[in-house]
Amino acid sequence: MSARYLCSHLMLLLLLLLAGCSSQKKATVSERPPADVKAQIRQLLPPHVSNKADWASDIYTSFTAQKLETSVSQLCAVIAVADQESNFNADAPVSGLPKIAWGEINRRAGTLHIPAFLVRTALLIKSPTGESYAARLDKVRSEKELSAIFDDLIDSVPMGQRLFGDLNPIHTGGPMQVSISFAEAHEKGYPWPIDKTIRREVFTRHGGIYFGTMHLLGYPADYSQPLYRFADYNAGWYASRNAAFQAAVARLSGVKLALDGDLIRYDSDAAGSTELAVRRISDRLEMSNHDIRRDLNLGEQPEFSRSVLWRKVFALADKQAAKPLAREMLPGIKLESPKITRDLTTAWFARRVNDRYQQCLSRR
Repeated sequence: MSARYLCSHLMLLLLLLLAGCSSQKKATVSERPPADVKAQIRQLLPPHVSNKADWASDIYTSFTAQKLETSVSQLCAVIAVADQESNFNADAPVSGLPKIAWGEINRRAGTLHIPAFLVRTALLIKSPTGESYAARLDKVRSEKELSAIFDDLIDSVPMGQRLFGDLNPIHTGGPMQVSISFAEAHEKGYPWPIDKTIRREVFTRHGGIYFGTMHLLGYPADYSQPLYRFADYNAGWYASRNAAFQAAVARLSGVKLALDGDLIRYDSDAAGSTELAVRRISDRLEMSNHDIRRDLNLGEQPEFSRSVLWRKVFALADKQAAKPLAREMLPGIKLESPKITRDLTTAWFARRVNDRYQQCLSRR
């Protein structure tokens, strides 16, 4: 047998072995029996979780419907966020919620110049439950209950539409505290029957897990570690990537920027602080204001890190720093909510979730 003949056969054998290894890996990750995946999810769930079988089933269905890989890393990412946000309680109580509710009602009434006593009088009428709205508000314990009360108010109470319209003050909810507007924008493909509205679905165990999973894992991001995806969950898609870009712009322009991940203003067509800072170095970038705005508009898309603006900013910043700068960074955002009574930040949230993520990995 010639050496050439032997070599060709060895190469063929090697290719077959590699193909076999590749197929085996795919089968163990993507084609595992549902019962095996659900059993693994139950194992990964924290010990304090009740009804583990039900949670595991909803997590599995959410992954399957969204065609997500059921790797331990991805499963633990979802588990860590749900544990941080609600301790796996789909209808978790919120401390001081009656005060928060009345504060929102009075704030909204004040903007419409309606006296507080008139609002209180209107809320003394009976609601569909037989109790007055005021009585229900005085003892409301969860966001799900509060959202339902406001839905009734809008439909039933005099001045309800004027006071609240479609502006239900509950903007996030469910076991993963996912944005209701995000859920409403991503309704397509939802695998369960909808109980009247997507808003109501968010407050269920399965709905909250489904949309929370999509918000956490439903976009491509080449981060070096899950920590930055956890920050994005709190601050918005690509916030960690965009914060690094803002830091590079601040270095080049000398303008102090809030590293919040928002590259343009979303409430106005006017240029925001990041855009104005980029314009200060437009000559060095050899880009027009129009071109700068065009690329900044990609800030919520994966394409931004492949844009001309991204490449030119980091080329200049790396050269100025005499080293490659970070392409990912925890956003510097202080968390604002009536429910939050301490000074908390997006970085704090991301690190807390990451701790729970590491604990989940240790339960494999």
